[in-house]
Amino acid sequence: MTDFFMGLGLSYDWAWGLSTIAGILLIALPLMLGVAMIIYADRKIWAAMALRRGPNVVGPLGLLQSFADGLKVFLQETIIPTAANKGLFLIAPIITFTVALMAWAVIPFNSGAVLADVNVGLLYVLAISSLGVYGVVIAGWSSNSKYPFFSAMRASAQMISYEVSIGFILICVVLWSGSFNLNDIVKAQQSHVWIINGFVANPLLFPMWVMFLISGMAETARAPFDLTEAESELVAGYQTEYSSMAFALYWLGEYANVLLMCALNAVLFWGGYLPPLDWAPLYLIPGFVWLLLKILFFFFIFSWVKATVPRYRYDQLMRLGWKIFLPVSLLFVVLVSGYLMATGHFA
Repeated sequence: MTDFFMGLGLSYDWAWGLSTIAGILLIALPLMLGVAMIIYADRKIWAAMALRRGPNVVGPLGLLQSFADGLKVFLQETIIPTAANKGLFLIAPIITFTVALMAWAVIPFNSGAVLADVNVGLLYVLAISSLGVYGVVIAGWSSNSKYPFFSAMRASAQMISYEVSIGFILICVVLWSGSFNLNDIVKAQQSHVWIINGFVANPLLFPMWVMFLISGMAETARAPFDLTEAESELVAGYQTEYSSMAFALYWLGEYANVLLMCALNAVLFWGGYLPPLDWAPLYLIPGFVWLLLKILFFFFIFSWVKATVPRYRYDQLMRLGWKIFLPVSLLFVVLVSGYLMATGHFA
């Protein structure tokens, strides 16, 4: 894209700047549209599993329901509690929403089709996703209210707990692919087991994918790990005092994070933009189509779990993270590295 703008007579600096802005918009705008439609899909899946109709009035088949909800919150008044820290109260949802978008910069949509093809892309994703907890903690503290504060403390402990196990899971992927670059990780999955594209077919990495999927649900505070919004004891959690667009930013940020976790499942374990099988005719379908289909598949799993699995207790959530996932992920780091050393993969 930089070459295209340089062909129009612009200098390299201007061409690079414009191409970067165009790349950001090319990711952010479809992502925002995708979030709106994925909220609609989420509600339709829940409805189908509960034998209800779901959104079906606003627009054909209810497709415009998310946009109607967005317009409604946009027209509402933003209410700030008198005892709240006004500056932090307003900046908290902006942090959550911005961080949710920033992580998409290193996701490869096709071979070479990535905004920032950095060598430490996986570390960037870990760093950016870790920043999301600040928006939650600041929201709970700045509200100057008991239940949002309890929720913020609970959310921070939950996110930190599962990020530890996610880190060890990703070490296994990095050891096997030999790179932190997400594009290289996808390429390393081509014909990984026979003609299957993806680490998920590997007996040593399949358990890591299962743990990553569950940890992703806990990381994004999705059911059955939505303890930060447990209405029975915390009203609506850290979002209790929010209204209007500030509340909508949390809603959008949550679904952008869920889509990011779905994309990471696809990129790290299921071959990303590669077709499921290393078979020439399947490569005629563009890579971004395969990635989109995999993201939608994992989002269906997220919605399916939310509609069917009851919420954990908080002590069960912590026990799963620290007493099960952490030691098991550590064990698999040893097993994977030992296997790779024994087979001469590191030679």
